[in-house]
Amino acid sequence: MALFVEVAKRKSFSQAAAALGMPISSLSRRITLFESAIGLRLLDRTTRKLVLTSYGEAYLGQATRLVEEAQRTFDDMVSQAKGPSGQLKIAVPPDFWVLRHLSGIISEFSREHENIQVHVDLKPPPVDLVGDNYDLSIAIEEPRETSLIVRKVGDLENALFASRSYLLAQGRPEHPQQLPQHRMILPAQGSSAKWVLTRSGETATVVVNGPVSCNSLSLARQFAVSGQGITSANLINVERDLISGKLERVLPDWWLPPTPVYIVTTSRLLPAKARTFIDFATRRLSAILIAVARGTPVPDSFAADPRKEHVPQPIFAVRS
Repeated sequence: MALFVEVAKRKSFSQAAAALGMPISSLSRRITLFESAIGLRLLDRTTRKLVLTSYGEAYLGQATRLVEEAQRTFDDMVSQAKGPSGQLKIAVPPDFWVLRHLSGIISEFSREHENIQVHVDLKPPPVDLVGDNYDLSIAIEEPRETSLIVRKVGDLENALFASRSYLLAQGRPEHPQQLPQHRMILPAQGSSAKWVLTRSGETATVVVNGPVSCNSLSLARQFAVSGQGITSANLINVERDLISGKLERVLPDWWLPPTPVYIVTTSRLLPAKARTFIDFATRRLSAILIAVARGTPVPDSFAADPRKEHVPQPIFAVRS
């Protein structure tokens, strides 16, 4: 049953065999024997693809629940005896705040749980949790796959920023309607973008233009630091630039829509190693996001020092 679930989830004998650490021929033979014992064909195999039959579709849901429950029961027994253990494979976005803050969270988690080996991949979305065999991912875009389990951790607050040299040369906009007169560093490919800004219940929608666009938050930040124009950015990504004076807040009373932060898994029934990390990371990330939203500087050691985790644990970041 467990082998069938692995093959059906991945829709590939080769990927399932690699994940299970067994030869493809052995896996195929075991599935064939399983189908013979049931008396129904669960998988249709062709040279190009593998698809579930109607019987396979109906059986997969029930089998998945049973297999995951059995695996979780086993993991719980092992964790009671030895504590959570095993390799935990995580995918995270290659953003500056992840490199700065999440690295500290993972380091602290690893020190507290010596029997869990954490592997982290910097992976831009979309992430194939099943195909790449990840236990979980941290995402700033809600996955399109409805089968995935999404837990919201908090919000990254977004605003506008520019260097002092740009603002001295081009002037400071006093209202969002003045933004089209400025050079914008656009967060997606194209020569224009529509931005919606809010201030105390007031909303302003503007179409902005710019000579530079990119799909990297870190690169857009660097363009802004070098004086190329105004950029939208997560507050947590530029907090050090604000402190050092490399960047300044533009239209400080106005906010762009926040970016949600999610932890994504393939199932609600998680092994102890994944549940332990999710609980730990949720507490740490929530505290960091709340501190940033309140305008409190967050030192690099914040995530790794539990004594600094003095912020209560409401799970969603609030605006200052």
